[in-house]
Amino acid sequence: MAVTKKTIALISGANGGIGLATATQLAKDYGYHVIIGSRNAEAGSKAAANLLAQGYAASSVQLDLDSDDSISAAVGLIERDFGVLDVLINNAGVLLDQMPDRLPTRELFRQSFDANVTGAACLTEACLPLLRKSGFARLVFVSSRMGSLAETLNKETMYYSTDYKAYDASKAAMNMLALNYVRILDGTGALVNVACPGLVLTKLTGFTQYGETVDVGATRLVQLATAMKGGPNGTFSDRQGIIAW
Repeated sequence: MAVTKKTIALISGANGGIGLATATQLAKDYGYHVIIGSRNAEAGSKAAANLLAQGYAASSVQLDLDSDDSISAAVGLIERDFGVLDVLINNAGVLLDQMPDRLPTRELFRQSFDANVTGAACLTEACLPLLRKSGFARLVFVSSRMGSLAETLNKETMYYSTDYKAYDASKAAMNMLALNYVRILDGTGALVNVACPGLVLTKLTGFTQYGETVDVGATRLVQLATAMKGGPNGTFSDRQGIIAW
């Protein structure tokens, strides 16, 4: 087991996009040891190696949220190397509603929920013993304003006329999942929050011309992952402030 006083943070889906931007900021600006969770082991290793080459603390784990074996192996590796996990950022996710080859409804919902809800649930549950060993655990669930029940019927939103119902439903479910961990970890001092990165230039959004850079998208994730004791808990927010559930 490595002896380190650094804050240990695992970010799922972190070999690129918002996940990598979050990992980079945590390592560079806050001195965290970031663990790049990546379905593609080679991509994760390359991302971690790049951070190491810049003098930051980083490693990687192969992490496929569709596989209990992959999750178990990743958590086992973290336990072996560090014995604790201080920060978990559930960042990995998919947006499949507007794919050119549209999936049948049942398959669309199955894949959306598997990636955006079930995978995050399985990873969080597997990490829970290591998070409980932390003197101060922080959990961040990366959701979306599109998962807000209050915003769904707001005709002023740019998404109102577009069919994203599987994605929206999965993110609403992720919000409920996160709130359950607020309940589960109540009294431990842990902070559990939901963050919306906003519309960002990533593969998930088709690199939309209207999006912000991944560094901007990572802003709220980083703020919550570095919050101090007594900080926000049980909130849903983006970099502008609180979002109604």
